[in-house]
Amino acid sequence: MDDAHAPGTPLNRSDLADQDFLSATGIARLDVVDSTGSTNADLLRWVTVDPSAWPDMSVLTAEYQTAARGRLDRHWEAPPLSSVSVSVVLRPANAEGRPLPTQSYSWLSLIGALALRETLLETAGLPAELKWPNDVLVRGKKIAGILAQLGPMVDGSVPPVVLGTGLNVTLRQEDLPVPTATSVVLEAPRTADRTELLKSYLSHFAVLYRSFCNADGDPAAGLAGGPSLHKRIEAVMTTLGKQVRAQLPGDHEIIGHASRLDEYGSLLVVDRESREHVVTAGDVVHLRPWTSPDASGQGGYA
Repeated sequence: MDDAHAPGTPLNRSDLADQDFLSATGIARLDVVDSTGSTNADLLRWVTVDPSAWPDMSVLTAEYQTAARGRLDRHWEAPPLSSVSVSVVLRPANAEGRPLPTQSYSWLSLIGALALRETLLETAGLPAELKWPNDVLVRGKKIAGILAQLGPMVDGSVPPVVLGTGLNVTLRQEDLPVPTATSVVLEAPRTADRTELLKSYLSHFAVLYRSFCNADGDPAAGLAGGPSLHKRIEAVMTTLGKQVRAQLPGDHEIIGHASRLDEYGSLLVVDRESREHVVTAGDVVHLRPWTSPDASGQGGYA
């Protein structure tokens, strides 16, 4: 592996500051910091203090996060210079400047996941898939997670969304938090250059996000002349068509067939009595494959 792909290689800041790249993606500003607790937490704080300084498509990326957060306040830490840790301020509005309905915001994390899948496929050459609600998998193992958080409403304006993405890039087996995780470098990639991966992700995201905004946040509308966001995501969502166990707050659970996504990106699960349940990303604690007990009475979670 050459030096550009070696663990511990900093992001190429001059490459990220290239005006052609920023103009093509519509990125309003792109800040790189050496270390921070959480890029999402930073942006949520900064859009409150000085919202005008952080317009739509403002980007913050860190070489090292010490208090990264996932869904349901789960925390993790990766070695410095080993991940793509990036957050983006989103103020969704259509081409006329009309804000998108906030009920469409539930699709933003799925847009991020889809953009990252395209990046892994096209830039790194890895067969990525999506796992509902917010994970990206390669060969069945988690390589990235996405977290969307709603910002504050300031002066009566529509609240922004801060979308955070954490991609494991040069982590070795011993660095991974769980055996079911992986990293780009462990999957024999075409490249593991963090700068190249970050730029590719932001480029893919910008195209999908702008198309979604120009469709007024309608997930059923065709994007850039192709399939709708809803169809694109369902096509690469490995969760669908499987038996799953959805663990909900208060020790509740739903076991059934993950059939499809509804118009808000929620997962529809059909139980053995053929009742359809709506499972939202905000409610689910865990979603795992389920294997029904076999003839010998043994069985359980996959």
